[in-house]
Amino acid sequence: MLDGKTFRQMLDKFLISPAGQNARVQIQLPNGQHMDIKEVSLLENKIIGAGETHRLVFVAQPESTRMGKIIGKL
Repeated sequence: MLDGKTFRQMLDKFLISPAGQNARVQIQLPNGQHMDIKEVSLLENKIIGAGETHRLVFVAQPESTRMGKIIGKL
């Protein structure tokens, strides 16, 4: 599980380079399928006493344009 603070630290490292700043944002599903991120929302949990009071939710949609094969991880 990833929290917002750790997510921010990771994003800051990626966004130092122009390659990261201009990169397409996708999510990989457990079956290997890639989807584009359509929206990000901050939502509040209604459950009283929940360990996490808020959540970041990423809404995905099918790839708008098919990307080529991945050739490496930077």
